[in-house]
Amino acid sequence: MNIMINSKNTVWETRLPLELIGRGKVRDIYAIGKDKLLIVTTDRLSAFDVVLPTAIPSKGKVLNQISLFWFEKLKKVVPNHIITADVRKMGFDKDFVKKYGPQLKGRSILVHRAKPLAIECVVRGFLAGSGWKDYQRTGKVCGHVLPAGLRQCEEFAQPLFTPSTKASEGHDMNIDFEAAAKITGRAIAQKARDLSIKIYKEGVRFAKTKGIIIADTKFEFGLLGNKLILIDEVLTPDSSRFWPKAQYKVGQDQPSYDKQIVRNHLLKSGWKQTPPGPKLPKEIADKTAGAYKDVFKRLTGKKLV
Repeated sequence: MNIMINSKNTVWETRLPLELIGRGKVRDIYAIGKDKLLIVTTDRLSAFDVVLPTAIPSKGKVLNQISLFWFEKLKKVVPNHIITADVRKMGFDKDFVKKYGPQLKGRSILVHRAKPLAIECVVRGFLAGSGWKDYQRTGKVCGHVLPAGLRQCEEFAQPLFTPSTKASEGHDMNIDFEAAAKITGRAIAQKARDLSIKIYKEGVRFAKTKGIIIADTKFEFGLLGNKLILIDEVLTPDSSRFWPKAQYKVGQDQPSYDKQIVRNHLLKSGWKQTPPGPKLPKEIADKTAGAYKDVFKRLTGKKLV
């Protein structure tokens, strides 16, 4: 097992003595028996689908705890995979909890092992990012024909469901609903689409009361038996585009509470968006860490564990 943790115990990059079955761009996934998973949210950051060599201090704890906040808030809208976030209640022996509990606290969850859908469920509420570029070229966003004359970062009359493929490496590909239905089956695709839009609207409504605009986001769903449930992360700065409501102005780029800080830096750096990713300057990493923590505090009103 290799552990690299800085002096403030914030940067997580570890291999636990458990069965590692997946190492994603951000999360490490361990099998706990046949029907449970331990998901550990690391401090890794990916941009343009490339994992960067610079970790963002405490990022994993922020993402994990924001997701836990939303899972709890949305559980009456959609069931989720959470069993517990308390390491002491995960069924590990005392020696494991004593040795690894302090490191896992705040950044790990024990979940039901669902079968993930092979699509990502993206919802866009504002004309930004790749959607803005698509609209400028074609007048559409991921196949949705839009009125002429829309401005950058303008809010849509209704949120758009714009699914994508999942790529374990490289870039996800935008697809239309019909393509998504061929992958998952039409009934499941329709339910995932309807739930995605419903969850997004609920999140947007609440976030606006906290001074945050959620411009777009992506959800992941899985099947637990025949039940479609929400998995992975929910409405975090990694999966969403967050803007400060007080500074929102149509027709321009927006200040950011999310990893757009890193994207903007990389776009200016001349990097070609292919591996390996470049190291980030300390000021960019620190600014990103601060933005993540600010979102957590604004949304939850709580202190980070």
